[in-house]
Amino acid sequence: MLAVVVAVCGLAVGVASPALAAPNTTDGEGGTATLNQQLDAASRGYLEAKDALAASQKRQSELSAKLKQLDAELGPLQVELDQIVNQSYRTGRLGPMGALLTAGSSGGFLDRAETLQTIAAKQNDALREVKATRAAQAQAKLAIDATVRDQQKQVNLMARRKVQAEDALKAANAGQDATQSTDGGHSARATSAPRNSDGSLQPEGCTVNDPTTNGCITPRMLHALQQAKAAGFTHFVACFRHQDSGEHPLGRACDFAADPGGFGGVATGASKDYGNRLANYFLNNSDQLGVLYVIWFRRIWLPSSGWKAYTRGNGDPSSEHENHVHLSVR
Repeated sequence: MLAVVVAVCGLAVGVASPALAAPNTTDGEGGTATLNQQLDAASRGYLEAKDALAASQKRQSELSAKLKQLDAELGPLQVELDQIVNQSYRTGRLGPMGALLTAGSSGGFLDRAETLQTIAAKQNDALREVKATRAAQAQAKLAIDATVRDQQKQVNLMARRKVQAEDALKAANAGQDATQSTDGGHSARATSAPRNSDGSLQPEGCTVNDPTTNGCITPRMLHALQQAKAAGFTHFVACFRHQDSGEHPLGRACDFAADPGGFGGVATGASKDYGNRLANYFLNNSDQLGVLYVIWFRRIWLPSSGWKAYTRGNGDPSSEHENHVHLSVR
């Protein structure tokens, strides 16, 4: 059959040829719908807790800097207050009646009363500043304590999500450690996907046209696709497809062919090296791209656990991910 290749948004799109046909599985990414859902929930929960932990640590750093600033401000304020108190003692702490009785003239009385009033005003201002600074110190310390407790909560949640993902794989007889790992090595640095001011990623829907099919993908998935292409990974790609579960029908996944011509047999030689380098690229830029998980050559990479064996396919190169790298993003 004739392979028709067109350029859409700078990405190659294959149609009709068996070599270019997207992996076809009704059970999502090579596993059951239940396994897909469990891995999605566990990895997503882990990454959300990781984002919350990072935000909490940033907040703690800001509070600690504020507390240090308040500590530095309190010293001079306390010295000023002490000086005012000492000055009031030197004037005899006179009230208006004392000033009248000890004044030699009406002018002297007015001078002493004005001095007394000025000292009292300064003392009141200094007291307010000291009290306000001490109150701010106490609030900052309480806030720091709260962020530390929140951090421990997020660390515990990350640990639970890690166990959740690994238990799901073990229950599916696919959870043993991978015998070979493809992570490591140098990769080009990707531009980060847009994030909220606190560093979190906002939920996205399937709202932009998929340049590889006639379906849709999320803006974050499009960003990852464009970044991979810019890094030199230009083999055939297929993203959106209808299936019973997984990320593809949600527009949050793409399959990247290892062979230059499309999804063929088991990748070997230069094609397998290409897949290894592409998997590394996604791993090394997982934070920037919002990677949820990566599947390649009978292994799955989870943000909580690294590479794990993943042999849930039907024995063919596509369902075993031996001819393409699967990327899911948040």
